[in-house]
Amino acid sequence: MSNQLIETVDQFEELFQKHEEFLFVKNSLTCPISQAAFEEYQEFAGQHNEYPCYHLHVQDSRPLSNYIAEQFGIKHESPQALLFKGKEIVWNASHWKITNDALKKEING
Repeated sequence: MSNQLIETVDQFEELFQKHEEFLFVKNSLTCPISQAAFEEYQEFAGQHNEYPCYHLHVQDSRPLSNYIAEQFGIKHESPQALLFKGKEIVWNASHWKITNDALKKEING
């Protein structure tokens, strides 16, 4: 279940029908900081196969990335990790704050 690519607004909206809680990561394909954060996210997702984890690549899914920022009133950053519960963002982090340990802490917290 873990670590699935989401590319459209419709795919993203379906996540709220499937899950009460999930992790979503915005990743830039050209930024070295984003690459490091994405590796941390992938490590987390690999260790938590039962936890729903999703991501997008900003360059390929700009409309979805903008939709999330506008819909939830959160400044766009990449990399950016967003923890959703219900239909609200209850935690977010960006850049070097996205680590396997930080994700574990928020999910298990």
